[in-house]
Amino acid sequence: MSTPALWPRDRLALTDVARAQAVKATEQAFARTLTSLQIDIGLVRVLEAIYVPLAAWVVAGQERLQRPMVLGINGAQGAGKSTLSNLLEIILSAGFGKRVVVFSIDDLYKTREERERLASEVHPLLMTRGVPGTHDIDLGLQLIESVKQAERHHATKIPVFDKSIDDRCDPMFWQEWEGSADVIIFEGWCVGAKPQADEELIAPVNTLEEVEDDQQTWRRYVNEQLKGLYAELFEQLDALVMLKVPSMEAVYAWRTQQEQKLAERVRMMGTHHATDGLRIMDAEQIRRFIMHYERITRHTLAEMPARADVTLHLNQHHQIASVQLR
Repeated sequence: MSTPALWPRDRLALTDVARAQAVKATEQAFARTLTSLQIDIGLVRVLEAIYVPLAAWVVAGQERLQRPMVLGINGAQGAGKSTLSNLLEIILSAGFGKRVVVFSIDDLYKTREERERLASEVHPLLMTRGVPGTHDIDLGLQLIESVKQAERHHATKIPVFDKSIDDRCDPMFWQEWEGSADVIIFEGWCVGAKPQADEELIAPVNTLEEVEDDQQTWRRYVNEQLKGLYAELFEQLDALVMLKVPSMEAVYAWRTQQEQKLAERVRMMGTHHATDGLRIMDAEQIRRFIMHYERITRHTLAEMPARADVTLHLNQHHQIASVQLR
């Protein structure tokens, strides 16, 4: 087993004792899962080297603020944003006693009806959810403000989007968070993204833009969204962590692996199980799907590491190869 990347020694937050206690508490929280899944106990080494120091850095930042901290997590498709968010939630709660709520920018997708209207009135590519302009930003701002200001027994309803029907669930099925939180983790592929200069939009970055957006209508609309409401939403972030993929080709490869795993699960479920809504994409469909996000992903890979508070550099094997702090 290779030695995991180390958090910079001169940037360790809290005391050695506090971090050691957090590692032990987190290991205990994971114990049942480790046993049931037969995961290599080497995970503890990675906790000590990367994840608990990252969580300790978050705790130190939140305690300096003396209020709920909004932590943004950015990463391209397949980078591991959900895994990192869930891991941090466990470490911060079990290891440091913090109240943590996690939600994704995916939870804020506009309804199918709203996106159909956008597709009709602005550009057909806006029917595909994901790019700036396809989220309900006002809902996101209200959600963050509600958690920040919540009294002890106040419930904040977190929207749920059902990808199998490509629509938002009825509010009666939304999740609920009671009271305030110490840390609000907000993850998403374009979280914290900046707009490009207008002249950078002229040349297409792929065949999707070249063929289906030859008048630049779609990409200019998306860019304007980043200049406006999305900038207001991202201003809510107190800190930004980036999971930096090594290349766009890695995004394609990892997204393909995800699809292959999904296909395998469907095969194991068998035809007697309900698989409605599970649409398996082939290589060509995956490539077209990723093209919707390529422009912003490439721009973010180029400019975000210089301003992200923490950048976790991933290698071709999907492992954290180095940690960069601003």
